[in-house]
Amino acid sequence: MAAMGILGANGDVQPGPAAPTASERPLPIEKLPMVASSVLNEAYDYAKPSSFSRGVRFDLGDKSLLMISGTASIDGAGVTRYEGDFRAQLWRTYRNITALLESEGATWHDIVKTTCYLRDIERDYTDFNQVRTAFFTWLGLNPLPASVGIQARLCREDLLVEIEALAVVPRAVRS
Repeated sequence: MAAMGILGANGDVQPGPAAPTASERPLPIEKLPMVASSVLNEAYDYAKPSSFSRGVRFDLGDKSLLMISGTASIDGAGVTRYEGDFRAQLWRTYRNITALLESEGATWHDIVKTTCYLRDIERDYTDFNQVRTAFFTWLGLNPLPASVGIQARLCREDLLVEIEALAVVPRAVRS
């Protein structure tokens, strides 16, 4: 961090660089946070705040891109739900992502890709695939989103699954 100029010789955080002027670079793309406070709190509201948005929306021409951060079985108070129950955690994760999509006037039919992180892929993949198949079949998704499954250590020891998603919607959909 010192080599990047973030920390000074005394270990203090240094002032950041000045933002470029409009003449130095085009205006940045406006990024808007996605919020679904009915089922999820914001990461800054944790007892130990975390630095990420639940999701970000940005417009590109006549389309908007929704980038949903890794989402897990967390409730509105930031508490892990269904500790030790993989299937229940997965269903809660789908509920949370659904609410984030709805906050932008989108649905699972707008999802183009998911990245699925499982704490123990060998133990839980069969259950994961059964629940995902049931959910996507119930929704009538066709085609299915592109997807990848990865074994990963998640941000909390009690979380068993986390999913991030990418959706594309018409720009006018924003509610």
